[in-house]
This record gives sequence, C-alpha cells and structure tokens, in this order.
Amino acid sequence: MAKTTTTHEAGPPNGVVPTDKKDDLNWRERFAALGNLPAFFRLVWEVSPGLFIGNATLRLIRAAIPAATLYIGKLIIDEVVTLTEANGNSDTRYIWYLIAAEFGLAILSTALGRAVSLMDGLLGDLFANRTSIRLMEHAATLDLEQFEDATFYDKLERARRQTTGRTVLLSGVFGQAQELISVGFLAAGLAVYNPWLLLLILVAVTPSFIGDNYFNQRSYSLSRSWTPERRELDYLRYVGASDETAKEVKIFGLSGFLIDRFRTLSNEFFQKNKALAISRAGWGVLLTGLGTAGYYGAYVWIVMRAVNGQISLGDLTFLAGSFRQVRASLEGILLQFSSLTQEAIYLQDLFDYFAIQPSIDSPAVTRPFPNPIREGFVFENVGFKYTNANRWALRNLSFTLQAGEKLALVGENGAGKTTLVKLLARLYDPTEGRILLDGYDLREYDLLELRRNIGVIFQDYTRFKMSAGTNIAVGDIDERTNRPRIQASAERSLADMVIAKLPDGYEQQLGRSFNKGVELSGGEWQKVALGRAYMRDAQLVILDEPTAALDARAEYEVFQRFIKLTEGRSSVIISHRFSTVRMADRILVLENGTLLEIGSHAELLEHDGRYAELFGLQARGYQ
Repeated sequence: MAKTTTTHEAGPPNGVVPTDKKDDLNWRERFAALGNLPAFFRLVWEVSPGLFIGNATLRLIRAAIPAATLYIGKLIIDEVVTLTEANGNSDTRYIWYLIAAEFGLAILSTALGRAVSLMDGLLGDLFANRTSIRLMEHAATLDLEQFEDATFYDKLERARRQTTGRTVLLSGVFGQAQELISVGFLAAGLAVYNPWLLLLILVAVTPSFIGDNYFNQRSYSLSRSWTPERRELDYLRYVGASDETAKEVKIFGLSGFLIDRFRTLSNEFFQKNKALAISRAGWGVLLTGLGTAGYYGAYVWIVMRAVNGQISLGDLTFLAGSFRQVRASLEGILLQFSSLTQEAIYLQDLFDYFAIQPSIDSPAVTRPFPNPIREGFVFENVGFKYTNANRWALRNLSFTLQAGEKLALVGENGAGKTTLVKLLARLYDPTEGRILLDGYDLREYDLLELRRNIGVIFQDYTRFKMSAGTNIAVGDIDERTNRPRIQASAERSLADMVIAKLPDGYEQQLGRSFNKGVELSGGEWQKVALGRAYMRDAQLVILDEPTAALDARAEYEVFQRFIKLTEGRSSVIISHRFSTVRMADRILVLENGTLLEIGSHAELLEHDGRYAELFGLQARGYQ
C-alpha cells in the first residue's frame, strides 16, 4: 500500500512546537526556539570555519573598546582639570598620550567594524549559496505527490525565504555577545560607584522590551498565517505581467480581474499590518518614555554627586557615559533578543523542510536491474488514490506490458492514463496491488537505476530557458557535452530542422526570459522535447501526448519514426489520435480508472466495444 506523504514536522530536537501547527507562541516556546541556533551555527561553520572564527575574534576585541574609550575620556577630563588648576605649570605630555590612545581606539573600532561587516557579507553570500544548493538537493529526493500538496508548497516557500538573509541571525547573535561583553566592562565600572545603578537600568529598559516582544510575536503570527495569500500575490503579480500569459490576459481581458484580485488581497494584508504598526508605534512611545524617565532619574543622581564634590568631573563623564551606554546596550540586547527568538522561529521553517522525508525510496538491499528486460512489467490488481482525493484514479488494474512491446493507452481525460505511466516510472507507488518487473516488485529495485532505464516525455513537458542543445540533453544530462549524440537525437525527433533555423543553432538561448532568447512555437518545442526521449538509452520509453501541438500528419510521421527507432525496446504511447494509436502492438482502453478493453487495433474493432466506438467517431470527423 502506498505511503502517505511523510512530513516530520520537528526540526532539530529542541522541543519547539511545529510552526505550521501553531502561530501564537508563548514564552516557553519562544525560548525553546533558540534551540535551533546550534544547528544553524553548524551550517554556518561548514560554510567557512575561517570566516566564522575571524568574525567572532574581531567582535570580541571590539567589545572592549567602548569601556576603554570612556575610561580614557575620564582620564583626559581629570587631567584637564589638574592642568587648569596648575595654571600651565604642569607637563602636558600625559594628556597627549591619552588623546592619542583615544584616537587610536576610534580608528581601531572603525577598522574592526568594517572588517566585521565584510565577513558578515561574505558569510551571508556563502550561506545563501550553500543553503540554496542543499534545498535543491533535498527537493530532488522528495516524492512527486509531495510537490502536488499545497501544505508542502507552503513549507517549501517558507524554506526558500530562509536561504537568504539568515546571516542576519548570525550577526545578531554575535552582536549580542559583543554587546554583553561591553556591558560587562561598563557595568563593572558602575558597580564600583553604586550597584543600585544597574538595577535602575534594568527597570528602565524592561517596559520597552516587553512591548516590542509582544508586537514581534504578533507580526510573526500575521506573516505566517498569510503564507498562502502571499504565494497567491506572487502568482498574480507574475500572471499579470509575463510573456507566457500575455496573450490570454489580453485576449480574454483578464487584466482587470487579476488587478482587482491583487488589490483586494494586498489591501487586506496592508490594513492588518497597518493596524498592527499603529498600535506598536503608540505603545512604543509610552513604554520608551518610561525608560527615558528612569535614565534621567539616574542622571540627576550622578550630577548631584558631582555638584556635592563626591566624584570628579572625569568620574561624572565616565558614569554618565557608562550609564547611558549600558542602558542603550541593555535595551538593544533585550529588544534584539526578542528579534532573535523571532528569527530562530523563522529558522524552524528551514529545518521543517529539511526534515520532510520521501516515502518512495530505494530499499536497503536492492535487486540488480535486468539488462535486458526479459518478461516485462506486470500490473497485479493495481489501484491508486491521490492523497485527500475522493475517488480512485486507478482501480483493479491487471495487465502485462511485455518486453519489447509497443502499448498504446486510450481513454478520455481523467481516465488515469498519465497516472498509470507515473506508476511505471515509480513517481508514485500503488495504493493497493503491485507492479512487477521480470517477476519482482518494482520497489525491490534501486530507484535511480529504475528511472535511468525509463524515459518519459509528458504532455506538460518543461520548456527550459536554456540553450537548444541543453534542452535536448536533459534527457541524459551527463551527456550534455556529447554534441554528436545531441545532434543524432535531434534528427530522430525532427528537431534538427527547427534548430537549423536558429541564429546560434544548438547554442541558441530558448525562451524570451534572457537576453537574445528566441521563443519557439508549440510544435517546435514538442520536437525539441521529443529529442530528450532519444538521448536516454532507456529500455522503456513513454510518450504521454507530447505531440498534441503537432498536426495529424506531423504526429503520424513522428510516431512512425518512434516505432522504428525503438525497435526491440518496450514503449508506451498515449495519444488521442487513433491513426497513431493503431501503430501499437496492443491498445489498452481505460475508463474511470479501470481497464475496459485490451488488444490489437484489429481485435478491438472486431470486438466492437468502446474503442471501436471512439475510433468510428474520430474517423467520421475526418470524412
């Protein structure tokens, strides 16, 4: 029985509640989200250990500069007071040393800041590239049915967004550590004068922290809950302004409909976001005001101690500067902590995606693939039902595709023809029953080896925005530099005549998405796509209505060549044109997912059943 789509929601074992199940996270869950950071740092470390260590080291050095600068400033002011009281009779070399030291620290801080920004940028680019590659590699392992699931696509879309900008999180965490070290130096100085100042600072920054954390959580929940709608907005933006959709948008007058739908969705999101932003701004003013009042209370206390002669002017400068910077740093740390937990929660999206596992895979021990195939493929009471579907796509299907046989599939749209060929290629596994190859279940063979021996060209083939040669070579991409083989495949599919008319031949960029690209007609594209079938040295070749854009004569010629060129190999042909279908050794007629008839063209006509009826209808259409 086919397994359903497996989506292991949890990422690293950190106890985070799966983010696609719950949007409003409580404090415990937000703290738990920080458990994503070790796995994240491992990813960044793998990108470049040298840049990682260098970044951390430079930030550590830079963390000590603020306290050192303030302390040197205190010494300068005290020395100025001493020199003033001495009426110019003292040695001024010491104050020049202090000024030079402060100047040196300023230059060093600027240089370190530039170096840290450089490393952040390089790490960001490397991480984005590495994660994007890993995302594509993981996508290649997943099941086709998973890509046809809207929930999975939401996960994939969120994961894509995490491939860029994630080093903001790295920079934020390193920045937090840097600020904490700076605060430690400054707090030590404040504690020497009065430890209560530290408590007053915490009281001053707490209201603003609570407010920002609350609104960050609301913003995260809004963004996540709107993932499907934002995907629709991206789609509408593309459909409304694309070369691929322009014809139908114009001819059917769809522009107004698309714009209205986009306007409605985008305005709804804007209004929700606007309400949240206004509320955040209002509460932010109030809560920040409370923190500012606390700061000035402490400032008054420090000034009064200086007025009363209990501390020097240098001490006043140092304490006031330290208090102001500690307060600002703590406020920044607390607010950044709120943002970091939010970023860590978003990071869960990436791990959720990487945790999704395919249900269709190779067994631990595989059976050698037969070369050549001797008996063929046998369907034994095969049934298939799509996830969440109400009806069976195929049911009680039993037949044999013999080695070297040409089999045609006939049936109305939705009869299950394409599903059948996807089962043959093991893009799906049967929900019930089994498919045998030379007497053994398809699931016993290595998946990659199986697909390497099966070539499929679907009706909805992909028009790659690449060169003409590459578009053919995707049939066997390892042979993309084998020009003679590409040319031979093009000749077999009649694509050589199409390519001969292109300015740059096989190097011609196809599609108008890129500079100097040329767009082909539907029939020309189909001949190029058919060339892919001849690139692969497959034992089973499947053509799923890939010639629908060709006229009857061109299709007939293509299939005549196909039958001749695939002599000795098994093939499956799906076509609505019976002039093509009759060339097959046998014809299988599907209706509502069940086998209705099977036999040769002559046998089915003699049987005078559904096939004979459809053949007669089409024949009269050509009279």
